[in-house]
Amino acid sequence: MVQISAARRQEPRDKILEKKREILDAASRVFRRRGLQATGMRDIAAELGMAVGNLYYYFKDKEELLAFVQEDALAGLLEIAARVRGTGLRADARLFRMIEEHVVRLNEGTPGSLAHLEVEALGEAWRREVQERRDEYERAFRDTIQEGIAAGVFRPVDPKVSALAILGAVNWTVKWFRPDGRKPAREIGREQAELLVRGLMADRVELERPEDECTTT
Repeated sequence: MVQISAARRQEPRDKILEKKREILDAASRVFRRRGLQATGMRDIAAELGMAVGNLYYYFKDKEELLAFVQEDALAGLLEIAARVRGTGLRADARLFRMIEEHVVRLNEGTPGSLAHLEVEALGEAWRREVQERRDEYERAFRDTIQEGIAAGVFRPVDPKVSALAILGAVNWTVKWFRPDGRKPAREIGREQAELLVRGLMADRVELERPEDECTTT
């Protein structure tokens, strides 16, 4: 997990997290305008109207900022996966809900989530820890697909290939989703879930959609 320096620990943790998320919200705007690779800490500080030295109080460098984005996103996604697994829904309904909530979490719940795709931008130590959590999350999709196959709900596909294909599609929404666009993230998530889960359904099995409810916090 991202470590907070001794100096920063003097500030209440909830205030630190609140300020970090405010910084990420500003960073996300700059990422979309300039591109992630071209964005520097000074650009983010300028977007906030903050002295760059104050920005370094919360993130020692851009790599730490990117790692925090990924950890924040993955913490939320793993929580969603665990919650959906406990619903008792059929495998297709659970997969539908996981896809829907994934899109909402990345595009409305995690500021700066464009950086969620940038695993290779992290140094080895950061990348190893983030990749372990990404693998854990991928297993949640793979296991759900495998359970659907065993129950006769899904066709006999390769669960790993299918999970990676689904995650590739939903992760890429951070590249093109716009908060002020024609459709909110939840509607896009449900449309993607409809397309992606239907592609796995066994013959003569009707898709079982979860009830229309908002579970993302």
